[in-house]
Amino acid sequence: MATGQRNNRIIVPQARQALDRLKYETASEIGLPNYQGYLGDVPSRLNGAVGGNMVRKMIRFAEQQMAQGQTVPTLGATGAGAQPAGQAFGAQVPGQALPGQQIPTFGR
Repeated sequence: MATGQRNNRIIVPQARQALDRLKYETASEIGLPNYQGYLGDVPSRLNGAVGGNMVRKMIRFAEQQMAQGQTVPTLGATGAGAQPAGQAFGAQVPGQALPGQQIPTFGR
């Protein structure tokens, strides 16, 4: 792979091992037991299936945390700070204005 084409850096370096385990576990689940080392002979469709299933698992995990009222990191967070579930990922909280938005007072 050309050096200028690799832009999939891990935002939280401490998560590298957990993401690798998730990748190998996901690959094993879809029938790729030895998904390490040189992967040039693996069709891109299978590599995409591994990545797509990883994303599904991460979304499921975040949704479960939000359903339980736990905090989840905000989109673009670099490991510092989290918001209560429901406020993450830019969700609007009732009665709270988004930047540049006015909340109507309805006669107050």
